[in-house]
Formats: sequence, C-alpha cells, structure tokens
Amino acid sequence: MIALLGIRETPLDVAEVLAAVEDPAAGGVVSFTGLVRASDGGRGVVGLGYSAHPTAEQLLRTVVEAVVADVPVVRVAALHRVGELAVGDVAVVVAASAAHRGQAFEAARRLIDDLKAQVPIWKHQRFADGTEEWVGLP
Repeated sequence: MIALLGIRETPLDVAEVLAAVEDPAAGGVVSFTGLVRASDGGRGVVGLGYSAHPTAEQLLRTVVEAVVADVPVVRVAALHRVGELAVGDVAVVVAASAAHRGQAFEAARRLIDDLKAQVPIWKHQRFADGTEEWVGLP
C-alpha cells in the first residue's frame, strides 16, 4: 500500500515518512534519507537546486506502484524535494515496511534506485570554486 508519496517544495520530515509506513503487520522498516553533501567529486558544494518535470509526480507513483506489485510490502512512502537546498538539507526520503526485513530492504532499495533512474528530477549543483553543473538531464 502506498502510504505517502510526493514531490515538495517544502522541507522534508523523515519522521513523517517513517510514521507513514508504521503498521502492526510490519516486522521490519527500512528507510533511506538522501542529504545534500558538502562535496562532490572533490569540489566543495555551496548549494543546489532540484527541478522536476511536470510529469515527475505521476512517474514517481508509477515507480512506487511497480515496487508494491513486485515486493510483498505492508506500506511504502517516497518524498523528493525540489527548489533550493543547502548543505545538510534532506533531498529525498523513502521507506518501506514489510512482514520481514529482507522484503523491507529490497523494497527500500528498489524505491530509491528506481526513483533516481526513472523520475525526471534534475539537480543543479553550485560549487565553492564558482563552477556549476546539472546532473540527471536527459
């Protein structure tokens, strides 16, 4: 069951995502939190912005539905941030609960990996040396 899904311009709350996947039938909960890191490829990061294609939320739903169809989960949740973020900000959170830990791990891994591979969200990084780059463009 999809408990929580979205692409938001407001800060993400990890506790909200974890609460969304709580269920008495779950024996395991696995989450992944992606943060804006201070460096990338040896260069200092001063900030970044995420942009999403207008279809991104529907494609996120498609990704999550595929995971739910393939893995016996109890509940899943996935949120991604767009807009300007600073070092340390939460960029993405996914979580899965399942009867057993292996299923929860498999679902959470699929959620983040498939989200990154299939949902059109692009990152514009700005570096301390004045350079910048786009990541994930088609």
